[in-house]
Amino acid sequence: GAPRQPGPDDHEKVTDLYEVWQKLGTKNLMEAYHDAIQIKDDAVKLFNLGYLTLKERAAIEGLFWHIITKIQKIVKEMGAAPEEFEAIDKELFDTYYSNFSVFKSCPDHWAVRQLFPVMPIHRLQEEPTRRATFVDLTCDSDGMMDRFIDVKDVKHAIEVHPLESGKEYYIGVFLLGAYQEILGDMHNLFGDTDAVYVSIKDDDYEIEHLVEGDTVAQVLEYVEYHKPALMERMRYTVENAMKNKRMTIQEGRRFLHQYEEGLNGYTYLEGNE
Repeated sequence: GAPRQPGPDDHEKVTDLYEVWQKLGTKNLMEAYHDAIQIKDDAVKLFNLGYLTLKERAAIEGLFWHIITKIQKIVKEMGAAPEEFEAIDKELFDTYYSNFSVFKSCPDHWAVRQLFPVMPIHRLQEEPTRRATFVDLTCDSDGMMDRFIDVKDVKHAIEVHPLESGKEYYIGVFLLGAYQEILGDMHNLFGDTDAVYVSIKDDDYEIEHLVEGDTVAQVLEYVEYHKPALMERMRYTVENAMKNKRMTIQEGRRFLHQYEEGLNGYTYLEGNE
């Protein structure tokens, strides 16, 4: 929708940027783009010097992205557009946070910039109206997929569906094979994923074998943290907490049960966690 119209109490930079959004059209596209960048840069400097509040800076950021979105829409309608506007597309990609580790499941994408086929594997009767890159569960800034196969070149986002609140969204990465599985390491202690062996029979398929992924306890064994010792140490801590009235007996039992469940659980997110 349209941005909020500034009032008399708003900072002049907010008003200036709103006027850029108002007057933006095909004839002044480049001029408006550069004006928006200049006003935003000036606002950041004012904020750093203490002359702009956090709320005012947030209003300017919001207006700036309204302008960029409007420019993107106009550029698409124009067909051929200046190269300068290609960067806008990249700025407007969504980021989908995903339940996997690039370093474990597709290390060559990170290491040698290998391209793999990637696409949604459900909701295929719906048109994908968003474009996104994928960020994994690791704390590493390189833990992302942002290069994808295009018709002639490489694209930096793929077409996906809008996420639905409370529902999972499934993406497939294909042609990984055993080689990626062998190369994959336990960066951030993410272990092997669950795997299924599937065979195709006529027009149907059959799941022949299920291999469960690593548990938290199994992964911790690699770095010399053993489950019995961890449980014993935690039990001692909980018992001390109960003696000092910081925890009830019921809370202590529940805590130890959940702790053990966590050690026996998957290294990736499970269910709707």
